[in-house]
Amino acid sequence: MAETQLINPDLQLIREIKKGGGETLKKCYQCATCSVVCNLSPNDHPFPRKEMILASWGQKEKLMKDPDIWMCFQCNDCSIHCPRGARPGDILAAIRAYIYKSFAFPAFMGKALASPKALPVLLLVPTLILLGCILAFAPTTPEGGFLFLQQNDIDFNIFLPHSAVDALFVLGNILIFIFAAVGFIRFWKGLQVPGQEKKLSFMTALFLTIKDIISHKQFHQCQTNKHRYIGHLLLFYGFIGAMVTTGAVFVFIFIPHYLSLLGLEELSPYFTLPLDLPNPVKFIGMFSGLALMAGSILLVVRRLTHRDIVGASGYTDQLFLYIMFFVGLTGMLSWLTRLTGIPMLAYVNYFIHLVVVFFLLWYMPYSKFAHMIYRTLALVHCRMIGRTATV
Repeated sequence: MAETQLINPDLQLIREIKKGGGETLKKCYQCATCSVVCNLSPNDHPFPRKEMILASWGQKEKLMKDPDIWMCFQCNDCSIHCPRGARPGDILAAIRAYIYKSFAFPAFMGKALASPKALPVLLLVPTLILLGCILAFAPTTPEGGFLFLQQNDIDFNIFLPHSAVDALFVLGNILIFIFAAVGFIRFWKGLQVPGQEKKLSFMTALFLTIKDIISHKQFHQCQTNKHRYIGHLLLFYGFIGAMVTTGAVFVFIFIPHYLSLLGLEELSPYFTLPLDLPNPVKFIGMFSGLALMAGSILLVVRRLTHRDIVGASGYTDQLFLYIMFFVGLTGMLSWLTRLTGIPMLAYVNYFIHLVVVFFLLWYMPYSKFAHMIYRTLALVHCRMIGRTATV
Protein backbone atom coordinates (compact mmCIF):
# COMPACT_ATOMS: atom_id res chain seq x y z
CA MET A 1 0.00 0.00 0.00
CA ALA A 2 1.29 3.45 -0.88
CA GLU A 3 2.45 5.61 1.99
CA THR A 4 -0.05 8.23 3.07
CA GLN A 5 1.23 11.80 2.98
CA LEU A 6 -0.29 14.81 4.71
CA ILE A 7 -0.39 17.84 2.41
CA ASN A 8 -0.11 21.19 4.17
CA PRO A 9 -0.64 23.86 1.50
CA ASP A 10 1.14 27.17 1.91
CA LEU A 11 -1.67 29.58 1.05
CA GLN A 12 0.67 32.56 1.10
CA LEU A 13 2.72 30.95 -1.68
CA ILE A 14 -0.39 30.53 -3.81
CA ARG A 15 -1.35 34.16 -3.23
CA GLU A 16 2.17 35.33 -4.13
CA ILE A 17 2.17 33.31 -7.36
CA LYS A 18 -1.17 34.77 -8.41
CA LYS A 19 -0.02 38.26 -7.48
CA GLY A 20 3.19 37.80 -9.51
CA GLY A 21 1.40 37.10 -12.79
CA GLY A 22 0.20 33.53 -12.20
CA GLU A 23 -3.47 34.24 -11.65
CA THR A 24 -4.36 31.35 -14.03
CA LEU A 25 -2.81 28.75 -11.72
CA LYS A 26 -6.04 27.01 -10.70
CA LYS A 27 -7.14 26.44 -14.31
CA CYS A 28 -4.67 23.57 -14.70
CA TYR A 29 -6.31 20.12 -14.83
CA GLN A 30 -3.12 18.11 -15.32
CA CYS A 31 -3.52 17.10 -18.96
CA ALA A 32 0.32 17.21 -19.45
CA THR A 33 0.11 19.06 -22.76
CA CYS A 34 2.64 21.57 -21.42
CA SER A 35 5.29 18.91 -20.78
CA VAL A 36 4.73 17.32 -24.19
CA VAL A 37 5.21 20.50 -26.24
CA CYS A 38 8.19 21.86 -24.28
CA ASN A 39 11.51 21.40 -26.12
CA LEU A 40 13.49 22.20 -22.98
CA SER A 41 11.88 19.61 -20.73
CA PRO A 42 13.82 16.36 -19.98
CA ASN A 43 12.36 12.99 -20.91
CA ASP A 44 12.17 11.77 -17.34
CA HIS A 45 9.95 13.62 -14.87
CA PRO A 46 9.33 16.45 -17.35
CA PHE A 47 8.27 19.93 -16.36
CA PRO A 48 6.11 22.01 -16.04
CA ARG A 49 3.28 19.59 -15.28
CA LYS A 50 4.62 18.54 -11.88
CA GLU A 51 5.42 22.15 -10.96
CA MET A 52 1.84 23.16 -11.78
CA ILE A 53 0.40 20.65 -9.34
CA LEU A 54 2.98 21.50 -6.67
CA ALA A 55 2.10 25.17 -7.00
CA SER A 56 -1.64 24.44 -6.93
CA TRP A 57 -1.18 22.48 -3.72
CA GLY A 58 1.03 25.18 -2.20
CA GLN A 59 4.06 22.91 -1.82
CA LYS A 60 6.57 25.63 -1.07
CA GLU A 61 9.47 23.48 0.18
CA LYS A 62 9.50 21.27 -2.91
CA LEU A 63 9.24 24.19 -5.31
CA MET A 64 12.06 26.10 -3.62
CA LYS A 65 14.39 23.13 -4.20
CA ASP A 66 13.21 22.25 -7.71
CA PRO A 67 15.93 23.04 -10.32
CA ASP A 68 13.53 22.37 -13.21
CA ILE A 69 11.86 25.72 -12.57
CA TRP A 70 15.04 27.37 -13.83
CA MET A 71 15.31 25.20 -16.94
CA CYS A 72 12.23 27.06 -18.18
CA PHE A 73 12.98 30.23 -20.19
CA GLN A 74 9.33 31.30 -20.46
CA CYS A 75 9.13 30.85 -24.22
CA ASN A 76 5.46 30.03 -23.55
CA ASP A 77 5.12 27.14 -25.98
CA CYS A 78 3.29 25.48 -23.09
CA SER A 79 1.00 28.46 -22.49
CA ILE A 80 -0.02 28.74 -26.14
CA HIS A 81 -0.93 25.05 -26.38
CA CYS A 82 -2.63 24.77 -22.97
CA PRO A 83 -6.30 23.82 -23.61
CA ARG A 84 -7.42 25.43 -20.36
CA GLY A 85 -5.47 28.67 -20.57
CA ALA A 86 -3.55 27.88 -17.39
CA ARG A 87 -0.39 29.50 -18.83
CA PRO A 88 2.30 27.36 -17.14
CA GLY A 89 5.07 29.64 -18.44
CA ASP A 90 3.65 32.54 -16.44
CA ILE A 91 3.29 30.35 -13.36
CA LEU A 92 6.93 29.28 -13.43
CA ALA A 93 8.05 32.90 -13.93
CA ALA A 94 6.04 33.93 -10.87
CA ILE A 95 7.57 31.06 -8.87
CA ARG A 96 11.08 32.18 -9.84
CA ALA A 97 10.33 35.72 -8.69
CA TYR A 98 9.04 34.32 -5.40
CA ILE A 99 12.19 32.23 -4.94
CA TYR A 100 14.76 35.00 -5.22
CA LYS A 101 12.59 37.20 -3.02
CA SER A 102 12.43 34.43 -0.41
CA PHE A 103 16.20 33.87 -0.38
CA ALA A 104 16.96 37.59 -0.07
CA PHE A 105 19.18 38.74 2.78
CA PRO A 106 18.13 40.84 4.60
CA ALA A 107 14.60 39.59 3.98
CA PHE A 108 12.90 43.01 4.05
CA MET A 109 14.86 44.05 0.94
CA GLY A 110 13.33 41.22 -1.07
CA LYS A 111 9.87 42.43 -0.09
CA ALA A 112 10.76 46.06 -0.86
CA LEU A 113 11.95 45.34 -4.40
CA ALA A 114 8.75 43.38 -5.05
CA SER A 115 6.51 46.27 -3.97
CA PRO A 116 5.75 49.29 -6.21
CA LYS A 117 5.02 51.30 -3.05
CA ALA A 118 8.65 51.01 -1.97
CA LEU A 119 10.08 52.30 -5.27
CA PRO A 120 10.25 56.01 -4.27
CA VAL A 121 12.18 55.14 -1.11
CA LEU A 122 14.49 52.79 -3.00
CA LEU A 123 15.30 55.53 -5.50
CA LEU A 124 15.72 58.06 -2.71
CA VAL A 125 18.54 56.08 -1.05
CA PRO A 126 21.15 56.37 -3.86
CA THR A 127 19.91 59.90 -4.57
CA LEU A 128 20.62 61.09 -1.01
CA ILE A 129 23.96 59.26 -0.85
CA LEU A 130 25.14 60.87 -4.09
CA LEU A 131 23.89 64.29 -2.99
CA GLY A 132 25.80 63.82 0.24
CA CYS A 133 28.97 63.06 -1.74
CA ILE A 134 28.53 66.28 -3.74
CA LEU A 135 28.08 68.34 -0.58
CA ALA A 136 31.02 66.68 1.15
CA PHE A 137 33.57 66.27 -1.64
CA ALA A 138 32.81 68.59 -4.59
CA PRO A 139 35.59 71.24 -4.91
CA THR A 140 34.66 74.73 -3.74
CA THR A 141 35.83 78.25 -4.56
CA PRO A 142 37.62 80.48 -2.01
CA GLU A 143 34.26 82.15 -1.37
CA GLY A 144 32.74 78.81 -0.38
CA GLY A 145 30.59 78.15 -3.47
CA PHE A 146 30.74 75.02 -5.56
CA LEU A 147 33.33 75.22 -8.32
CA PHE A 148 31.10 73.43 -10.84
CA LEU A 149 28.56 76.27 -10.54
CA GLN A 150 31.21 78.86 -11.41
CA GLN A 151 33.08 77.05 -14.17
CA ASN A 152 31.81 76.99 -17.74
CA ASP A 153 33.86 73.94 -18.77
CA ILE A 154 32.09 70.65 -18.09
CA ASP A 155 34.09 68.44 -15.75
CA PHE A 156 32.25 65.62 -14.00
CA ASN A 157 35.14 65.31 -11.52
CA ILE A 158 34.46 68.74 -10.00
CA PHE A 159 30.73 68.01 -9.86
CA LEU A 160 30.95 64.59 -8.20
CA PRO A 161 34.58 63.56 -7.67
CA HIS A 162 35.53 60.28 -9.31
CA SER A 163 37.20 59.13 -6.08
CA ALA A 164 33.86 59.32 -4.26
CA VAL A 165 32.06 57.45 -7.04
CA ASP A 166 34.80 54.79 -7.08
CA ALA A 167 34.56 54.34 -3.31
CA LEU A 168 30.78 53.91 -3.52
CA PHE A 169 31.14 51.48 -6.41
CA VAL A 170 33.80 49.30 -4.80
CA LEU A 171 32.68 49.34 -1.16
CA GLY A 172 28.98 49.22 -2.01
CA ASN A 173 29.39 46.27 -4.35
CA ILE A 174 31.55 44.35 -1.87
CA LEU A 175 28.84 44.72 0.77
CA ILE A 176 26.06 43.81 -1.66
CA PHE A 177 27.87 40.72 -2.92
CA ILE A 178 28.36 39.56 0.67
CA PHE A 179 24.62 39.90 1.23
CA ALA A 180 23.90 38.24 -2.11
CA ALA A 181 26.19 35.31 -1.30
CA VAL A 182 24.02 34.45 1.71
CA GLY A 183 20.98 33.90 -0.52
CA PHE A 184 22.94 32.14 -3.27
CA ILE A 185 24.55 29.70 -0.82
CA ARG A 186 21.17 28.90 0.76
CA PHE A 187 19.70 28.30 -2.68
CA TRP A 188 22.60 26.07 -3.77
CA LYS A 189 22.40 23.99 -0.60
CA GLY A 190 18.66 23.57 -1.13
CA LEU A 191 19.25 22.09 -4.58
CA GLN A 192 21.46 19.31 -3.20
CA VAL A 193 19.78 15.94 -2.63
CA PRO A 194 21.62 13.55 -0.29
CA GLY A 195 22.99 10.54 -2.18
CA GLN A 196 22.25 12.02 -5.61
CA GLU A 197 24.77 10.85 -8.21
CA LYS A 198 26.95 13.54 -9.81
CA LYS A 199 27.82 12.85 -13.44
CA LEU A 200 29.94 15.98 -13.98
CA SER A 201 32.21 18.05 -11.78
CA PHE A 202 31.15 21.54 -10.75
CA MET A 203 33.75 23.25 -12.96
CA THR A 204 32.86 21.19 -16.05
CA ALA A 205 29.15 21.84 -15.55
CA LEU A 206 29.84 25.54 -14.99
CA PHE A 207 31.87 25.78 -18.21
CA LEU A 208 29.13 24.09 -20.27
CA THR A 209 26.43 26.24 -18.67
CA ILE A 210 28.28 29.49 -19.36
CA LYS A 211 28.86 28.34 -22.93
CA ASP A 212 25.09 27.90 -23.38
CA ILE A 213 24.38 31.26 -21.75
CA ILE A 214 26.82 33.05 -24.06
CA SER A 215 25.22 31.50 -27.15
CA HIS A 216 21.66 31.74 -25.78
CA LYS A 217 21.20 28.20 -27.02
CA GLN A 218 17.98 27.57 -25.09
CA PHE A 219 16.19 30.48 -26.75
CA HIS A 220 16.75 28.85 -30.16
CA GLN A 221 14.90 25.74 -29.01
CA CYS A 222 11.77 27.73 -28.18
CA GLN A 223 9.16 28.10 -30.91
CA THR A 224 6.43 30.53 -29.84
CA ASN A 225 8.55 33.40 -28.58
CA LYS A 226 11.70 33.22 -30.73
CA HIS A 227 11.77 37.00 -31.25
CA ARG A 228 12.61 37.37 -27.56
CA TYR A 229 16.03 35.93 -28.39
CA ILE A 230 17.18 39.14 -30.10
CA GLY A 231 16.03 41.47 -27.32
CA HIS A 232 17.49 39.30 -24.59
CA LEU A 233 20.79 38.94 -26.47
CA LEU A 234 21.09 42.72 -26.89
CA LEU A 235 20.33 43.26 -23.21
CA PHE A 236 22.82 40.60 -22.13
CA TYR A 237 25.72 41.78 -24.26
CA GLY A 238 24.87 45.42 -23.66
CA PHE A 239 25.30 44.87 -19.95
CA ILE A 240 28.51 42.86 -20.44
CA GLY A 241 29.87 45.66 -22.64
CA ALA A 242 28.97 48.29 -20.05
CA MET A 243 30.80 46.32 -17.38
CA VAL A 244 33.83 45.96 -19.67
CA THR A 245 33.81 49.72 -20.25
CA THR A 246 33.60 50.48 -16.53
CA GLY A 247 36.30 47.92 -15.77
CA ALA A 248 38.62 49.30 -18.44
CA VAL A 249 38.28 52.84 -17.09
CA PHE A 250 38.91 51.63 -13.54
CA VAL A 251 41.94 49.49 -14.46
CA PHE A 252 43.64 51.81 -16.94
CA ILE A 253 42.84 55.17 -15.35
CA PHE A 254 41.89 55.02 -11.70
CA ILE A 255 44.09 52.19 -10.39
CA PRO A 256 47.32 53.73 -11.79
CA HIS A 257 46.17 57.12 -10.46
CA TYR A 258 45.52 55.84 -6.93
CA LEU A 259 48.72 53.77 -6.84
CA SER A 260 50.68 56.83 -7.88
CA LEU A 261 49.04 58.91 -5.13
CA LEU A 262 49.97 56.27 -2.57
CA GLY A 263 53.54 56.24 -3.81
CA LEU A 264 53.40 52.51 -4.49
CA GLU A 265 54.11 52.78 -8.19
CA GLU A 266 55.36 55.42 -10.54
CA LEU A 267 52.42 55.07 -12.86
CA SER A 268 50.29 57.37 -14.92
CA PRO A 269 46.89 56.61 -16.46
CA TYR A 270 47.01 54.96 -19.86
CA PHE A 271 44.48 57.50 -21.09
CA THR A 272 42.66 60.44 -19.57
CA LEU A 273 39.07 61.45 -19.00
CA PRO A 274 36.83 62.42 -20.64
CA LEU A 275 36.94 59.71 -23.29
CA ASP A 276 35.78 60.48 -26.80
CA LEU A 277 35.77 58.73 -30.14
CA PRO A 278 37.82 57.09 -31.62
CA ASN A 279 39.01 55.69 -28.27
CA PRO A 280 38.15 51.94 -28.38
CA VAL A 281 36.76 52.02 -24.82
CA LYS A 282 34.37 54.76 -25.94
CA PHE A 283 33.23 52.59 -28.85
CA ILE A 284 32.49 49.70 -26.48
CA GLY A 285 30.58 52.01 -24.15
CA MET A 286 28.60 53.58 -26.99
CA PHE A 287 27.55 50.28 -28.54
CA SER A 288 26.76 48.85 -25.10
CA GLY A 289 24.48 51.78 -24.29
CA LEU A 290 22.69 51.41 -27.62
CA ALA A 291 22.32 47.65 -27.08
CA LEU A 292 20.82 48.16 -23.60
CA MET A 293 18.30 50.64 -24.98
CA ALA A 294 17.40 48.58 -28.04
CA GLY A 295 17.10 45.31 -26.12
CA SER A 296 14.95 46.88 -23.41
CA ILE A 297 12.66 48.56 -25.93
CA LEU A 298 12.21 45.35 -27.94
CA LEU A 299 11.31 43.34 -24.85
CA VAL A 300 8.96 45.99 -23.44
CA VAL A 301 7.17 46.47 -26.77
CA ARG A 302 6.79 42.72 -27.23
CA ARG A 303 5.31 42.43 -23.74
CA LEU A 304 2.85 45.24 -24.41
CA THR A 305 1.75 44.16 -27.89
CA HIS A 306 2.02 40.36 -27.75
CA ARG A 307 1.00 39.49 -24.22
CA ASP A 308 -0.56 36.15 -25.23
CA ILE A 309 2.72 35.02 -26.75
CA VAL A 310 5.20 36.68 -24.41
CA GLY A 311 3.28 35.99 -21.24
CA ALA A 312 2.42 37.98 -18.16
CA SER A 313 4.92 40.46 -16.78
CA GLY A 314 5.16 40.87 -13.05
CA TYR A 315 6.23 44.12 -11.43
CA THR A 316 9.82 42.91 -10.93
CA ASP A 317 10.14 42.05 -14.63
CA GLN A 318 8.92 45.45 -15.75
CA LEU A 319 11.05 47.34 -13.22
CA PHE A 320 14.19 45.51 -14.34
CA LEU A 321 13.61 46.31 -18.02
CA TYR A 322 12.92 49.99 -17.37
CA ILE A 323 15.99 50.36 -15.15
CA MET A 324 18.17 48.72 -17.80
CA PHE A 325 16.74 51.08 -20.41
CA PHE A 326 17.45 54.16 -18.29
CA VAL A 327 20.98 52.94 -17.54
CA GLY A 328 21.65 52.82 -21.28
CA LEU A 329 19.79 56.04 -22.07
CA THR A 330 21.35 58.19 -19.34
CA GLY A 331 24.77 56.73 -20.08
CA MET A 332 24.51 57.82 -23.71
CA LEU A 333 23.12 61.21 -22.71
CA SER A 334 25.98 61.75 -20.24
CA TRP A 335 28.30 61.75 -23.23
CA LEU A 336 26.04 63.73 -25.57
CA THR A 337 25.05 66.40 -23.04
CA ARG A 338 28.73 66.95 -22.24
CA LEU A 339 29.27 67.75 -25.91
CA THR A 340 26.51 70.39 -25.83
CA GLY A 341 28.62 72.60 -23.57
CA ILE A 342 25.70 73.26 -21.19
CA PRO A 343 27.11 72.38 -17.73
CA MET A 344 23.93 71.95 -15.66
CA LEU A 345 22.25 69.86 -18.35
CA ALA A 346 25.25 67.53 -18.37
CA TYR A 347 25.56 67.42 -14.57
CA VAL A 348 21.88 66.69 -13.95
CA ASN A 349 21.87 63.88 -16.49
CA TYR A 350 25.13 62.44 -15.11
CA PHE A 351 23.62 62.49 -11.61
CA ILE A 352 20.51 60.62 -12.80
CA HIS A 353 22.73 58.10 -14.58
CA LEU A 354 24.62 57.35 -11.36
CA VAL A 355 21.35 56.99 -9.44
CA VAL A 356 19.98 54.34 -11.82
CA VAL A 357 23.36 52.56 -12.06
CA PHE A 358 23.65 52.25 -8.28
CA PHE A 359 19.97 51.28 -8.08
CA LEU A 360 20.69 48.42 -10.49
CA LEU A 361 23.87 47.26 -8.76
CA TRP A 362 23.03 47.79 -5.10
CA TYR A 363 19.64 46.10 -5.35
CA MET A 364 20.86 43.26 -7.57
CA PRO A 365 20.30 40.41 -5.05
CA TYR A 366 16.67 41.42 -4.56
CA SER A 367 15.53 42.28 -8.09
CA LYS A 368 14.97 40.39 -11.33
CA PHE A 369 18.69 40.92 -11.92
CA ALA A 370 19.33 38.15 -9.36
CA HIS A 371 17.81 35.54 -11.66
CA MET A 372 21.09 35.62 -13.61
CA ILE A 373 22.87 33.98 -10.66
CA TYR A 374 20.02 31.77 -9.45
CA ARG A 375 19.40 30.39 -12.95
CA THR A 376 23.10 29.79 -13.53
CA LEU A 377 23.45 27.86 -10.26
CA ALA A 378 20.35 25.78 -11.00
CA LEU A 379 21.51 24.97 -14.54
CA VAL A 380 24.96 24.00 -13.25
CA HIS A 381 23.27 21.65 -10.78
CA CYS A 382 21.15 20.14 -13.57
CA ARG A 383 24.30 19.57 -15.65
CA MET A 384 26.03 17.92 -12.74
CA ILE A 385 23.22 15.39 -12.24
CA GLY A 386 22.75 14.83 -15.98
CA ARG A 387 19.38 16.56 -16.25
CA THR A 388 19.23 18.14 -19.70
CA ALA A 389 16.64 19.12 -22.28
CA THR A 390 14.93 16.63 -24.57
CA VAL A 391 16.17 18.32 -27.78
